[in-house]
Amino acid sequence: MATIAVIAPGAMGSAIAARMHGNGARILTVLAGRSAATIARARESGMEGVDEAALAEADLILSIVPPAEATSLALRLVPTLTAAGRKPVYVDCNALNVVTKRNVAALIDKAGAIFIDAAIIGAPPKAGDEGPRFYVSGDDLAASVALRELGLDVRPVDGGVGAASALKMSYAGINKGLTALAAVMVLAAGRAGAAEALHAELAESEPELLARFSRVLPDMVPKAYRWVAEMDQIASFLGNDDGGRRMFDGAGRVYERLAAEEGDGNEIERLRAFAAAAERP
Repeated sequence: MATIAVIAPGAMGSAIAARMHGNGARILTVLAGRSAATIARARESGMEGVDEAALAEADLILSIVPPAEATSLALRLVPTLTAAGRKPVYVDCNALNVVTKRNVAALIDKAGAIFIDAAIIGAPPKAGDEGPRFYVSGDDLAASVALRELGLDVRPVDGGVGAASALKMSYAGINKGLTALAAVMVLAAGRAGAAEALHAELAESEPELLARFSRVLPDMVPKAYRWVAEMDQIASFLGNDDGGRRMFDGAGRVYERLAAEEGDGNEIERLRAFAAAAERP
């Protein structure tokens, strides 16, 4: 039986854990300090709460945390990995820019463990679907075969550590950047009294975009707080492209503002109203 550690049991981590547990894996996680709701979700997903030192028992450690926590998690686990006789493979699945991902890899490398750069694209897995794609890159991807055998859609990417992260940054920049752009312009149209006219024009000239916005704008609202750091990572990924960095720094501030409304603010209600109108004939 494979033993996989998943840190942490959020929406994505717990769903992935449930998929692997359903395919015969033992799943470890850390539940200290977590809320009652998170602990219940973890247990429903087949996750077993242990202390961080016990994570060394795993064959692989999957780091699935908010981008801002990825480096601190690796730093915390370095002593455990260094002391382990049989070292787990460390799979960093976080939405990090290439430089940050390689810095995390350097920490794990010093601890003597194999590092795999992973990027998750898609929604958490559900019963009956294949789930998200796990793009992986690195010098030694043999351990990723175990993830494929546990029900995950694993796809190697050439280019070593950083290649999978570059794919994630580019894809998320297009996908979530477009959502930020739509939110900004829908709200601007609303402030100027042109929301209905914008809806009508999109329905006539860009029906595919209107259908997309009707789906992604409401779906974005509960996730906006998590996308702030991801936009900042994309801005860093763009390096010397000053205009690009400013664009995604701005997207981060848009998501930051919407997240601060906590789901019931005036701007959020306007986005939801626009999306609801788009769903009507």
